[in-house]
Amino acid sequence: MSSATASNVDVAMRTQLEYYGEGRYELADALVTDDYVDHEAPPGTPAGPEGANAVLRWLRDAFDDLGYEVKDAFGAGDRVAIRLITRGTHTGEFMGKPPTGRPFEMEAIHLYRIENGRVAEHWAKRDDVSLAHQIGLFE
Repeated sequence: MSSATASNVDVAMRTQLEYYGEGRYELADALVTDDYVDHEAPPGTPAGPEGANAVLRWLRDAFDDLGYEVKDAFGAGDRVAIRLITRGTHTGEFMGKPPTGRPFEMEAIHLYRIENGRVAEHWAKRDDVSLAHQIGLFE
């Protein structure tokens, strides 16, 4: 792996684990570009650090103990893929459902595009149906 690719993997891992996993809002300016786009964000989410923090706030308000266990991380050029297990507890409103206190665990793959040492774009594929079942959204 080239040093540039390794550096991009480091940026994506730091974003996933420290920013999202630890809820460190203060890292947004350092980790995402001013025009950052999260393709998985709710409609109307602004670009850049403001949008990243809006998504983080939405996630943390619903799952205050959100955490990630990385299974694989690798990159090619400006793209990084992270396969992980997401865990948390439904502690706040999520998709109109009041907190159930139920834990969840689901697999996900996150894709990042890195630009000049910061995340410029993010995509994710999650097992949202499993999440919804585990926290009782379908009851």
